[in-house]
Amino acid sequence: MKNYIKADEWNIIEEGFDPHLNKISESIFSLGNGRMGQRANFEETYSGETLSGNYVAGVYYPDKTRVGWWKNGYPEYFAKVLNAANWVGIEVKLDDEILDLATAEVQDFKRVLNMHAGYLERTFTAKLKSGKALKVKATRFCSIADDEVGAIKYTIIPLNFDSKLTLTPFIDGDVKNQDSNYDEKFWDKVTDEISGTEAYIKLRTKKTEFEVCTGSNIELYKNAEKLNINPEAVRKEKFVAQTFSLDVKANEEITLVKIAANLSSENYAKESLLKETKAVIAKASAKGFDTLLKEQTETWATKWEESDIIIEGDVSAQQAIRFNIFQLFQTYTGKDDRLNIGPKGFTGEKYGGSTYWDTEAYCVPFYLATAPQEVSKNLLVYRHKQLGKAIENAAKLGFKDGAALYPMVTMNGEECHNEWEITFEEIHRNGAIAFAIFNYIRYTGDDSYLSDFGLEVLIGIARFWKQRVNWSNDKQQYVMLGVTGPNEYENNVNNNWYTNILATWCMKYATEAAEIVKTQQPEKYNSLLKSINFNQQEFADWADIIEKMYYPHDEKLGIFLQQDGYLDKEQTLVSDLPASERPINQKWSWDRILRSCFIKQADVLQGLYFFEEDYDLDTLKRNFDFYEPRTVHESSLSPCVHSILAAKLNDEARAYEFYLRTARLDLDDYNNDTEDGLHITSMAGTWMSVVEGFAGMRVRNGKLQFNPFLPDKWKSFSFTIGFRGATLKINITENGISIKNNAAIDLEIGIRNQVYKLAGNTEIEVNNAALV
Repeated sequence: MKNYIKADEWNIIEEGFDPHLNKISESIFSLGNGRMGQRANFEETYSGETLSGNYVAGVYYPDKTRVGWWKNGYPEYFAKVLNAANWVGIEVKLDDEILDLATAEVQDFKRVLNMHAGYLERTFTAKLKSGKALKVKATRFCSIADDEVGAIKYTIIPLNFDSKLTLTPFIDGDVKNQDSNYDEKFWDKVTDEISGTEAYIKLRTKKTEFEVCTGSNIELYKNAEKLNINPEAVRKEKFVAQTFSLDVKANEEITLVKIAANLSSENYAKESLLKETKAVIAKASAKGFDTLLKEQTETWATKWEESDIIIEGDVSAQQAIRFNIFQLFQTYTGKDDRLNIGPKGFTGEKYGGSTYWDTEAYCVPFYLATAPQEVSKNLLVYRHKQLGKAIENAAKLGFKDGAALYPMVTMNGEECHNEWEITFEEIHRNGAIAFAIFNYIRYTGDDSYLSDFGLEVLIGIARFWKQRVNWSNDKQQYVMLGVTGPNEYENNVNNNWYTNILATWCMKYATEAAEIVKTQQPEKYNSLLKSINFNQQEFADWADIIEKMYYPHDEKLGIFLQQDGYLDKEQTLVSDLPASERPINQKWSWDRILRSCFIKQADVLQGLYFFEEDYDLDTLKRNFDFYEPRTVHESSLSPCVHSILAAKLNDEARAYEFYLRTARLDLDDYNNDTEDGLHITSMAGTWMSVVEGFAGMRVRNGKLQFNPFLPDKWKSFSFTIGFRGATLKINITENGISIKNNAAIDLEIGIRNQVYKLAGNTEIEVNNAALV
């Protein structure tokens, strides 16, 4: 755990440069806009340890995975996000000496990520080996107002010399991924062009043949006066640049403005890609850096109005929650239903940039409440578009008749993971996708999604579960064999409770959804069932499984068993583990982990979180008190579920403890892996901990309900949500709760056990004394 980020409500601040922390800071200070993103690599040369990262959404490479232990049903390749052309680079040369922060003496270094306005600023003084000293200020952003545009303003002030200054802004497409085999590179050059202050390079990915055109336009200023210098064009293989040379004197201010753009063949015809990039560059350059930054600031201001959480009394917690919200919106904006949310977003290559079930389980609730309805809907449509490939994926494993198994890891709907215990067995991911449909409709009331998209997906998933169970003559019940639950420290188990409960719930919900569509849209219902060759007997088959499914449990302890045989393990608690053996996934052999009782993340408790309405508090408490002490929380997704459930149990101290673990996970490098990239999907869990945990927000029977408490260290907290056309501002203090309705829509709101009418454009205040 590291603690070098300065506490500030709206800014992430690093003071002083420590090369050993550089890769961590590159992750923390990352920028993005949903269409492209980048790690916080320096503009100028840096020969020290760094992980270069520039990424374009939707562009991937099918890395080969077919190796000696390949098994039938494994994917042929692993699709992974590619490190794309680096457009931020600016080589700075004083006479013949290159500014390199790895070799220069760096002083007064400060890096600030302004989350309110959405830009990164860095200032420092550098003394070169020659004794020349200069002051630098760099400001850059990826525009969220125009998500194909990025911009840099780079200012140099010579402090103690007159010299020749040479600036070479470049676009470098000769890049590779950190995990490339034998330094393999994935890009071929299609064409390039340099004309005056503009430079362009169009690259094509090998195999997948995506094309990306990256362009830039340069403006140069001395003491705020624009210079007219004809640069020298520089071309190398997959590299374009312009060199600007000028004489400078001490204390003169030289500013280079670089307007850049990334366009891909996902959105434009390949033959017109260069032309379209030129048009984007021309439009952005005409606006200029200051106007682009103003648009950026205004767009972020709107986002914060819709999504901010304000915490009074705890600056560290305030900074953390805003950082998580900021990174979520930098990663996904919901404009394109072909895109989704990788666990690292645009901050690193780990996990290949692919989509996991994290999106449905953790991210959908965040976007439902903080963004227009279309944003969360597009996350669901993404899966509907890939239904055909989910059916193909199931067929590869022997399933038939339209059964759908969504991939554990994917870029385009095809499975990309080749560990049998995950690829074949961690099938609970299907349930998370179905639950997200339910969650979306529960929150929005948009039943039309079922007839348009959802029912077809739910039937495909239910068909899978029907074929995946088998009848046990011994138990005279249906069982589920050979699975892996969310706790990936257990593989190939029988009757994982969470998987079994999800399977029957999916079949039950598919049946209910079919009835809704049949009633509301009979023509669509009949047309869909005909197109997928649906037989009414399937409903009866599902009902039989729902009635006769086996769920492992222990009567003596009064708990649901994580799986058959779990109590046969030595029941050791996490508190008994020596610190020297943590984390166990780095210190223990896999065999030892599998034989232990230790749990990676919420498993049974994940099911109790999803389906809490079906269980009383005593049941929840018994299971929580049994499983949490055995949970090592070595997944970033684990603390938030425990925080929400602890809040439900009125265990406010533990709820807050788990919240802190997830809120500052990356800022404090809690797991010693932030240098690989941020934990984007778990950041949504931080929001859930506050809104679903501390505020106790739920949707029941189409109405919002709250069961709030105020953490001891906070004076108050407030947040804004959108709900069925209304915008609500909720404020929780030591005295009670107030809810302001900023729309002309009448609502009924549940607070604890009482229902209050909230008319449009009014506010209600409920004192703690009035709450039961």
